[in-house]
Amino acid sequence: MTTSSACTFSTCDFCDVHKGDDSGAFRVLPPMFQHFGGVAAFCGPVSTVQCFEDNSLVKAALDAPGQGRVLVVDGGGSLRRALVGGNLATAAARNGWAGVVVDGCVRDFAELNAAAVGIRALGLMPMPTEKRNTGLRDVAVRIQGIWIRPGDWLYADADGIVVSARPLHG
Repeated sequence: MTTSSACTFSTCDFCDVHKGDDSGAFRVLPPMFQHFGGVAAFCGPVSTVQCFEDNSLVKAALDAPGQGRVLVVDGGGSLRRALVGGNLATAAARNGWAGVVVDGCVRDFAELNAAAVGIRALGLMPMPTEKRNTGLRDVAVRIQGIWIRPGDWLYADADGIVVSARPLHG
């Protein structure tokens, strides 16, 4: 596993600096996301998809140029269908996405780990989604009680995931 070369950081250091920030500009996601993907730490500006058990818009996003962004997928926390699998992880890496954070499940464990992209999700589920072309792109989403907006910066490493209204790395 590698670390994204786009930025070097420590989420713990960010939390030390921003521990008294009550403005809402700095947020920490709850520790429920598991690591998948071939990149251990990643960061970038956020793009979002809001969907429920339908990954049509996730596929459309990851098939487009990522430009070092992180796709945050509000899957409603569903544990019944996988929103990202090996093919989408490969597409994300090929198209320059830094990472994908899924408030839901993923599948194809070995393929995810072989992809040169960071992936965080609630867990594994072998069941694929239905394709209904439903959902929303680039809207504010609420992930495990934390608001994330397009254009925010997301940082994920072994210690956790933090989100900021502005870039935190130098």
